[in-house]
Amino acid sequence: MDNENKIIISPLNNELIEDINKTNDYFKLYGKVVPSLQSGKWSYKEILFDETRETRFPDDKLDWSQYINREDKALFLAYMNNTCIGQIRIMKDWNRFCYIENIATKKDYRGNGIGKLLLNKAEEWAKQRKLIGMSLEAQDDNLDACRFYVKQGFILGGVDTLKQSYNPNIETTLYWYKLFK
Repeated sequence: MDNENKIIISPLNNELIEDINKTNDYFKLYGKVVPSLQSGKWSYKEILFDETRETRFPDDKLDWSQYINREDKALFLAYMNNTCIGQIRIMKDWNRFCYIENIATKKDYRGNGIGKLLLNKAEEWAKQRKLIGMSLEAQDDNLDACRFYVKQGFILGGVDTLKQSYNPNIETTLYWYKLFK
């Protein structure tokens, strides 16, 4: 990338709070992950849907000041040409993992390495705090996200079939982990 399109990753501050939900674009649901546990090891297969649909998460309404200059949680925003194009929200979890509460890239910038840069920033943050890895959860019907996590070195570590009981479209919550070496 040339200097004009340089990506800057900034920790959250009061001036940037208004940019947080700008990364919350629609994404495609075109297949799902079907997990299987055999001999204590998770594996999965992918099933593609007959029809693709789009969805988006509701905008988060949190006390964003709780993510500014904190030792136990952080929010990083990715910018290109002063436009917010991605974010990652993380926290130090009880199990010594860096839990990724949210990661998002604006639709027009997906597939350009923004998510990888944000994950690298989260990993750097976690290692500074001597955490043992990173974890996150994804819904089974978000195949694109699951493929991205696997490509970034995450492995399936567990599932929950009841967590999303209120949502008839989601059968399973998947728990992904990346252990640091």
